[in-house]
Amino acid sequence: MTPPFSGYDRQSLEYLRLLSERYPTIQDVCTEIINLQAILNLPKGTEHFMSDLHGEFEAFFHILNNCSGVIREKVDLVFGRTLPEAERSELCTLIYYPEKKLRRLKREGLVNEDWYRTTLLQMLDVCKETAAKYTRSKVRKALPKEFSYIIDELLHAQPGEGSSQQIYHNKILDTIISIDNADAFICALASLIKRLAVDRLHIVGDIFDRGPRPDSIMELLIRHHAVDVEWGNHDILWMGAASGSEACIATVVKNSVAAGNMAVLENGYGISLRRLAMFAQQVYAPAGPDALLRAISVLMFKLEGQVILRHPEYEMEDRLLLGKIDRERRCVTVEGKEYRMNTIFFPTVDPEDPYALTQEEQEILDGLKQDFHQSGPLRRHMQFLYENGSMYRCYNQNLLFHGCIPLNEDGTLMTVTVDGVPARGRELMDRFEQIARKAYFSPSWDQRKWYYNDSMWYLWCGKRSPLFGRSKMTAFERLFVEDRSAWAEQKNPYYTYCHSEETCRMLLWEFGLMSPHSHIINGHVPVRAAEGESPVKANGKLIVIDGGFCRAYHKATGIAGYTLVYSSHGMRILSHGPFDTTEKAVEENKDIVSHSDPFEPVAARVMVMDTDNGNQISERIFQLTLLLNAYRQGLLVPSRFE
Repeated sequence: MTPPFSGYDRQSLEYLRLLSERYPTIQDVCTEIINLQAILNLPKGTEHFMSDLHGEFEAFFHILNNCSGVIREKVDLVFGRTLPEAERSELCTLIYYPEKKLRRLKREGLVNEDWYRTTLLQMLDVCKETAAKYTRSKVRKALPKEFSYIIDELLHAQPGEGSSQQIYHNKILDTIISIDNADAFICALASLIKRLAVDRLHIVGDIFDRGPRPDSIMELLIRHHAVDVEWGNHDILWMGAASGSEACIATVVKNSVAAGNMAVLENGYGISLRRLAMFAQQVYAPAGPDALLRAISVLMFKLEGQVILRHPEYEMEDRLLLGKIDRERRCVTVEGKEYRMNTIFFPTVDPEDPYALTQEEQEILDGLKQDFHQSGPLRRHMQFLYENGSMYRCYNQNLLFHGCIPLNEDGTLMTVTVDGVPARGRELMDRFEQIARKAYFSPSWDQRKWYYNDSMWYLWCGKRSPLFGRSKMTAFERLFVEDRSAWAEQKNPYYTYCHSEETCRMLLWEFGLMSPHSHIINGHVPVRAAEGESPVKANGKLIVIDGGFCRAYHKATGIAGYTLVYSSHGMRILSHGPFDTTEKAVEENKDIVSHSDPFEPVAARVMVMDTDNGNQISERIFQLTLLLNAYRQGLLVPSRFE
């Protein structure tokens, strides 16, 4: 029977018994407390935040490789006074693209034993700089397995070591070069430098659509050592398609056709558009070169109409436009106003039942559904989004989400009914996330499956969706109405009130974030930097990091994307110039030009103890201290003795 003791109830002692299995001696406990306390006093790891990648694989790949310019900063810090700029640029490119750069240097006859020795020493110096704020344990875990022992030895060589140690380390490098293993070692060092430069990557939504290769971006993210995703409406659209939503499937295909990115469906995910293309050629040929787009768009509008008719609670009847076409007068009525249409050629639309699919359309849809369901790469990518993604994230006292937190006209939290339950603010985001997970993971025989799938489409473009943030999506008007006044999409009041520091504080408190250093980190709406708009708003409480990765937005934004960097020295925004090609980067050492804007430096460095991980470590230290006291006071007996 356990003797009574003040401060230790039965449940606490049971927990400590379990903990003692991992720390069976007093010295084990002491060693771990010392180790954890030391970690708390290290500088925090560097976080990078990016959003709205929209399939721009090459630019994203380069920014991952140059760590948003951090690699260049490290190289300049180490060699700024000893190497000319051209040599520093070449070293950076070698770190970004080691295999490709090595091939080019060899073709030019520049690689020999002296080059290998010099380059390996330079890369080791850069690696030491990036590893400086981590424990040896953390660095060891990041080491490439095939070179872990060797790199560990070389990283911790000291300049003042005796001649025997210097000879030993020099001999390691000589052997690497003599056995033709230097190329592999350079690649391993480059990988380690990039891994240590960024401790965690946050993608604040919209990986998919517009750009050519979102599938390749997904592969990069899956291989990344520490990443999370806050879902955007374009991501949720693909997640809905993978879950079986017919409206989402048609919209994914329509978006890909409209952007000229059919290859991502056919080559990336094995989804055939052949039957759709043949149907468009046979039925919509009079529409001209836009026949394929017209065919899939009409199919999409029909399926959207079916969803809206099933859900009067969506209050989206104004989007039922196929039934508001006056063919004789060649116009459509939108919100009580007539607009002239650029076509009245709708061969598959029955005016008496405009949202019914023809037999051919149904067969096309069935084929697409089967392809989406059977695509292995798509399943793998969607599972990653579900495992590593969420509607929002609270991380290190910052609130991350893609679209908005819906607000009323007076700036108060908007109540939205989700599955029959009214919710707002954080509860609304939580309920939508639960629905999104049910859409994918609930079995096909679940009687509520149709509701979950319809909700995914609503999250994509619903008038009160926190991921969409607009009153309507004017895809119909943009395709069939030339009067651009019909294209207007009114934003949720959030986008007005979020410029207010008071509103941002209210939203942060809603999510339990009350630190004076808390921020909202937001994507979705591109910042028009060319017009002088700043990504930092509400007196620094809101940072909008959609800088327009998508090439189509470069002219409007004036830049080609943002990275928000949160290091132990504070926060800064990096605005990126356009990226040319990987080939030019390798051949000419061309890098993305990035402008750094520190907007919240800190007087004292931010340490691990100031982070979420620090809170967990502090809690662990407290538990271990209880275990230590229980050992010393005889309440628990160590299973081993020193």
